[in-house]
Amino acid sequence: MPIDQIQPRSYAGIGESSGSFDAGLRAHMQRVYNYMAGGVGLTGVLAWLAANTPLANIVFAPGLSLVFALSPLAFILALNFGVQRMKSGTVQTLFWLFCASMGLSMAYIFLIYTNASIARAFFITSATFAGMSLWGYTTKRDLSAFGSFLMMGLMGLVIASLFNLGIMLFTGQASSMLHWMISVIGVLIFTGLTAWETQQIKQTYAQSWGSEANSKLAVMSALSLYLNFVNAFQFMLRLIGDRR
Repeated sequence: MPIDQIQPRSYAGIGESSGSFDAGLRAHMQRVYNYMAGGVGLTGVLAWLAANTPLANIVFAPGLSLVFALSPLAFILALNFGVQRMKSGTVQTLFWLFCASMGLSMAYIFLIYTNASIARAFFITSATFAGMSLWGYTTKRDLSAFGSFLMMGLMGLVIASLFNLGIMLFTGQASSMLHWMISVIGVLIFTGLTAWETQQIKQTYAQSWGSEANSKLAVMSALSLYLNFVNAFQFMLRLIGDRR
């Protein structure tokens, strides 16, 4: 089941010249995307290493596999509830540890799906993510209502996933039709959330809060986009992935 979304803390802006603000915003967004891309890259490399090197003996060891599967949740909770009290360096460290733990928890995809289909799902997700994030950044339309609708859809997606899991536990086999519908809806929801959260990142940027606050804000914004990308990728892989 995909990890739930978290929202970056809101920082209100203080008036400044338009040129200075635009330059600061561009630098901030570049920083966000660099963190996000670096996190995705770290996750991908560790996932491949954990599935194709002796590291697999540890990652898939009985008992330890559950620890690796749940460890990303611990970092998410620490970041979400402790970001205001943490130093910028601590937030960055936890972000990279989270991305690393996600890589170890996702190593299974290289055992289930072919490398070609993983690459195909990754590039499709990347292209879709880039397009939706660009739209969210440039559109003049207020996406608040759109985001609220998607968040409700996300709650429904979690409920449907739990229901399908219950079917599998009681019958020994999940509903293939429900599995397909969940995957399609999951791709649509997390793709839409990418546009909405990109707009949210623009609106929460505030250069006047100083480097410490903006550094933490950049990391938390990157985390939100990272989660959208990884979840959309996993659902896309379920749809088009070729099993070994």
